[in-house]
Amino acid sequence: MKQELKEKNLLDIPKEGEIVEGKIVGKGRATAFIDLGIFGTGIIYGREFQLTKDELKDLNDGDSVTVKIISIDSEDGYVECSRIQAKKELAWDVLEKQKENEETLTVKIEGANKGGLLAKISGIPSFIPSSQLSSSNYPRVEGGDSGKVLKELQKFIGKEMSVRILDISKEGEKIILSEKAKEEEKNQTSLVSYNEGDVVEGEVTGIVDFGAFVRFGDGIEGLIHISEMDWSLVENPQDILKEKQKVKAQVIKIEEGKVFLSLKALKKDPWKEVEKNYKEGDIIKGVVSKFISFGAFVEIEGGIQGLCHISEFQTREKMEEELEIGKTYEFKILSINASEHRLSLRVVKK
Repeated sequence: MKQELKEKNLLDIPKEGEIVEGKIVGKGRATAFIDLGIFGTGIIYGREFQLTKDELKDLNDGDSVTVKIISIDSEDGYVECSRIQAKKELAWDVLEKQKENEETLTVKIEGANKGGLLAKISGIPSFIPSSQLSSSNYPRVEGGDSGKVLKELQKFIGKEMSVRILDISKEGEKIILSEKAKEEEKNQTSLVSYNEGDVVEGEVTGIVDFGAFVRFGDGIEGLIHISEMDWSLVENPQDILKEKQKVKAQVIKIEEGKVFLSLKALKKDPWKEVEKNYKEGDIIKGVVSKFISFGAFVEIEGGIQGLCHISEFQTREKMEEELEIGKTYEFKILSINASEHRLSLRVVKK
């Protein structure tokens, strides 16, 4: 008999934090008593009772209930228990398995902030970052204005969304969700028939400050980064592309269900001719296109961008005194490296 009890763990001393099962043996106005067998009698009271009173009132004497042991040394000799904490512990176990199995869950969006959407799973706060939204739900706001992004995200409040668990922090009681994980899985299957270097035809589905999204093939959506739109410097993607525009682009990278496209890869590379047309010491004309922390970009013919380094002026203030964006000046070529797309310039002072 003793051996049988040991096998059933009935002789183990209960520990604080342990999850155990017992039976309801009585209820008061603000308490519930639980028969824990040889462990003694458990009690749920105070705030713990208030948090689960609606559930407990539907239970009758003899009904089984799972609880978490909070303290085994209460003044009245009862084992202090928590139903709400037990439910959370069990919920975490389920969530871990759902994450491991990559299960798709349905959540209701309860709120939004500038970074994404807020929801709950089993009462645990959950967050869907904007970067983890599907391509169709991503807030494509011109200029990335945070106020406009929040306004777009607030449209999802009250709606349901299919998601997968991306990360879990039991200690911080936070769950990170992804809506686009399933989409990326589908992309991985569809992208099997594509290779880097392939040319695809698609439609621009959205434009953001860092590039444009293009849908092609079997609903696959790829990104054309702003740096892949043209050989010349692009300040605003909308200067190059418009929504619903039909485009041809080259696949330049496929990684983990994501595909990256390029427009400039299908255009003639002006840098291939630069060393034939120019040499160090040449005096050329160029238009100042942009000031940056380490100098000024200068555009010469063919969309080639050169750099006039800040060291040529000592300070940014002096650089902006001598140069004006949009104006044409004469520059001396200090060095050329066509393979790295580098052209170093010095303004010719008169």
